[in-house]
Amino acid sequence: MKKWLIVFSLAFALNFVWENLHSILYLHYKQGLISELILIRASLVDAIIITLLIGVLFFLGLLKRFHWLIIITGVIISISIEVWALTSSRWAYSEAMPIIPFIDVGLTPTIQIAITGYLVYYVVFCRSRIR
Repeated sequence: MKKWLIVFSLAFALNFVWENLHSILYLHYKQGLISELILIRASLVDAIIITLLIGVLFFLGLLKRFHWLIIITGVIISISIEVWALTSSRWAYSEAMPIIPFIDVGLTPTIQIAITGYLVYYVVFCRSRIR
């Protein structure tokens, strides 16, 4: 149980930093300002997604051999979220957001869950002695 609390906490912390750093690449959230509360909520959702993703792979016995699925699945989840959010006008990008051609979603949100999720996996399951 301790390990999963660390997975969630580390995922939250990494995503909170990420959300704050790349928030300048957005114009708005639901036509309003992007507040710290919105960034905290986004970080919580990201932490839940990462915890569930790593948890499913772990409990299916796939995490050790197929840890790279964190990256692929993270990108797919992120693209899905971005497409939904952009088409429903939940948020909009500023001119500074690098856009991935053909899929027209932002680069930083697309790679966020993949990178932070893999970092969580690496720290908790490869470098930690926590059982």
